[in-house]
Amino acid sequence: MDTKIYRFYGIDVAMQMLRPGAKWEISNNVFTRWEDPRPCPSIEEVYWVMDKIKDFEESIPTIYLPEQLEAMNAQVKEIEEAIA
Repeated sequence: MDTKIYRFYGIDVAMQMLRPGAKWEISNNVFTRWEDPRPCPSIEEVYWVMDKIKDFEESIPTIYLPEQLEAMNAQVKEIEEAIA
């Protein structure tokens, strides 16, 4: 089974890398709150950083133990049941 878990991939990490400490909120790809003296990044900048993060994470040859994969599968099932 080829499983990849992304630990850093996400808007929060991308924003922390682009504007450390900025106060912001986003809804439907639009910044609805921006409290920082630096300019607000565009959503394209945020997704560009996210792509870089994903590329980096995919370059790491992570090998999970069987019990780790089993635990991850159980978590996925719990999430799927919760949203069903």
